Amino acid sequence: MPSNLAGDTHAAWIAQVEETAIDPELPILDPHHHLWLDEGHTGWPYLLEDLHNDIGSGHNIVSTVYLECGAEYKQTGPERFKPVGETEFVAQIAEENTRSGKAEIAAIVAHANLALGDAVEEVLEAHEEAGRGRFRGIRYITAQDSHPPLSREETFSMSDPLYLDGVRKLGDLGYTYDAMVYHPQLFELAGVAKNCPETPIVIDHLGCILGTGPYKDQRHTILEFWKGAMTELASCPNTFLKLGGIGMPMMGFRWDKQDIPATSSQLMEPWEAPIKEMIELFGPERCMFESNFPVDKRGAGYTVLWNAFKKIATNYSNDEKKWLFHDTAATAYRLPKIS
Repeated sequence: MPSNLAGDTHAAWIAQVEETAIDPELPILDPHHHLWLDEGHTGWPYLLEDLHNDIGSGHNIVSTVYLECGAEYKQTGPERFKPVGETEFVAQIAEENTRSGKAEIAAIVAHANLALGDAVEEVLEAHEEAGRGRFRGIRYITAQDSHPPLSREETFSMSDPLYLDGVRKLGDLGYTYDAMVYHPQLFELAGVAKNCPETPIVIDHLGCILGTGPYKDQRHTILEFWKGAMTELASCPNTFLKLGGIGMPMMGFRWDKQDIPATSSQLMEPWEAPIKEMIELFGPERCMFESNFPVDKRGAGYTVLWNAFKKIATNYSNDEKKWLFHDTAATAYRLPKIS
């Protein structure tokens, strides 16, 4: 296992900002976090103990959803089945976590090559078996950009018939599709939602509003484009939106470069208006706040991040907050709602 010196250094940086959890009794279903044994997407491991430390820092996290991140794939066997290793890995951790009495890792969203079309069904069956009752859907990332720091492994076009067959197959079998695209691709994603109306589609990270490289210093223009594309997506009743990703450097705010990490008020300042616009557009019943930890931990601590979300949601009713912090995620991932 790699050294965690980088993680320890970062943890010390994060610890410079301490806040008390706002509204600490409000039940939260965190619908987006990762775990990995290697350096992952941050440069240091993120293990169950790290998750416990974060979610146990003051907010009432009652359950979570694990999102695929390429962790612990099988090293042998057919290529299409290698991602099932991640589901096995997380299912085992989730069972260990249940015995700990901590917030339950209640659902797993795994990876499969949706460009297999209808043939993806056998991979979904393998995930279902490996998930031990927790498998809920697939994330197949189609985010692409020519700017090298934003480039990702090449995937099929979102208009490809086989890919669309794969997305439809998810809905046919009762699964959810998590979609991660960059904001210039949002109109394409709206086409997917319209072509696959029976598949619940969860849009990750506010649609990934880019703010680095060629997108730097264009926030006003980009937000106008983004609002138009999100309006198109909101018109599709099968779409949900994750309100988060605001700690990621690619969103344009380099909290990670500050001497002291962001406070909840600093996080809130640039994101309150866009997030409220999306809640108005999609409705609370289709929006869910997400931590995206530990990726968003590059910019802020867990307590601070959820305080920012709670500050943004201050003037919503208790019923609306129930949707935004718990029940929308429960709906999208077929988990129990708050009674």
